[in-house]
Amino acid sequence: MYRLLVIAVLVIQYLCTSLVSAQETSAPAQSSQGIFQAPVILDGSQLFLLRGVTGLPAERRALRVHERLVQVATASDSATVDIEKRKERFGYVIYADGVEILTVTQADASLEKIDIELLTDVQAKVINDAILTYRSERSDEARIEGAIYAMGWTLAFALFTFLGALLRRFLNTRITKLVHRNLAEVESATKAHVRADAIAALIRFGISFILLVIFFLGVYYYLSFVLLSFAETRYVAQLLLTYVTRPVLNIVLGFINYLPNLVTLLIIAAVTQYIIRGLRIFFEAVEAGSFEIGNFERHWVIPTFNLIRAALILIALVFSFPYIPGSESAAFQGLTILVGAMLSLGSNSVMNNLISGLFVIYRRSTSIGDRIQIGDHLGDVVEIKLMETHLRSTKNELISIPNAQLLNSEVVNYTKHSESSGVILHTTVGIGYEEPAEKVEAMLIEAARRTDGLRMRPEPFVLWTALADYAVNYEINAHTTRGSNIPRIKSELHRNIFDVFTENGVQIMTPSYEADPEVPKIPTEKWSGKLAHEASKADQA
Repeated sequence: MYRLLVIAVLVIQYLCTSLVSAQETSAPAQSSQGIFQAPVILDGSQLFLLRGVTGLPAERRALRVHERLVQVATASDSATVDIEKRKERFGYVIYADGVEILTVTQADASLEKIDIELLTDVQAKVINDAILTYRSERSDEARIEGAIYAMGWTLAFALFTFLGALLRRFLNTRITKLVHRNLAEVESATKAHVRADAIAALIRFGISFILLVIFFLGVYYYLSFVLLSFAETRYVAQLLLTYVTRPVLNIVLGFINYLPNLVTLLIIAAVTQYIIRGLRIFFEAVEAGSFEIGNFERHWVIPTFNLIRAALILIALVFSFPYIPGSESAAFQGLTILVGAMLSLGSNSVMNNLISGLFVIYRRSTSIGDRIQIGDHLGDVVEIKLMETHLRSTKNELISIPNAQLLNSEVVNYTKHSESSGVILHTTVGIGYEEPAEKVEAMLIEAARRTDGLRMRPEPFVLWTALADYAVNYEINAHTTRGSNIPRIKSELHRNIFDVFTENGVQIMTPSYEADPEVPKIPTEKWSGKLAHEASKADQA
């Protein structure tokens, strides 16, 4: 806190130095209907405006008057000023304690739209009061009073800093205790996925930031009030207060003027939230089975609700757009166009997957829980999102497939219609030409009968798929309603085919068959030994 105070003091000191140098010059000339004029400023107070001419610009003329006023005011500490007005060639000349201060011309009177003598009297009175005020504010009494005020503001700021430090320490301790107490159960239930310390640190950071902003505002206004206590720095204090107070007031007034639009936005938000809440209740009832909507499938509930909610939010944003602050400005509209262009140019693949996701959800070909095959990927559908579909493979791998690929690829669904007639599971074996076809077909059907998970109604059947060079390719086909267990069922079918062919002394051909060896290629006896015994016990279990 001390370091922040030192930095703030150095910054304000730099600003004060710059502004004090600016005080020695008059304000920049202003143009009013083509006439250049500049104000005469003494101790931050504007006395009057002076018109400029070609040979004597308004700024230089105002600066000269300022220098002469300071000269007369500092030359004496008298409580009176000898003001004298003389009519000369170019107008009336005002003297203060014998020093020429200002020449009031007819052009000045025309600018003020009053008589020249009246203007001379008014400006003479202003000059007299300004000199007396300048002297009184630099008297010993005024300096003592200013020092007392500065000391009072210093004590108040010290108390403000002390209370701020205590408040910060109290809030940090209190927030830590509250977060740990309220999130203790959550942290233990989620096995440290939610860190109470991290949440408390985040809240403490927000509180510290707010207190830091308040502290800097306190430093700013403290220095401004201290500078107001002395005549030499009062002009700087007025500028400092203007730089901060005016923007703050503009923000407050802007917020007050914006209140009707804010109320409209709140009404739009409340109505939209109320409608969305009603739709949520309705779709939850549909999902629970309380309402039935024709052929509306249950897994459509959440996507449909999300789509309708997104549409309602977009409609609410369209209605709210005219009431958003700055929506009518060219910068806001340009930013909106830029964002739209960036989205349209950079989101082609995103929109493609998004639209594809809608087709995947509503086209009825794939549902959550189905076992499907897409290219080389085989697995169960665990989640269908707008952008991608998640599969869990038979090896328990999570596969993410973009919906555009899912929509444009051939999808084999092993589950969709397996509950009625079932899916036809098939496999092919090559058997030599010397084996009778009826024998081979009977052995394949017997292997299918032994396989758990294959249906006997409709009956399994065999197709001849090819007459190869060394063998006939027989394809066994059987129905199954267990689409999610096809890999296991197919593996068991292959094992049963091997067992049946071995039992009947028929060897299955290899792809590169040249001649029959002297020793048969099929097992002549069953596997025996310790491992076979353990395997048999495991099968029985």
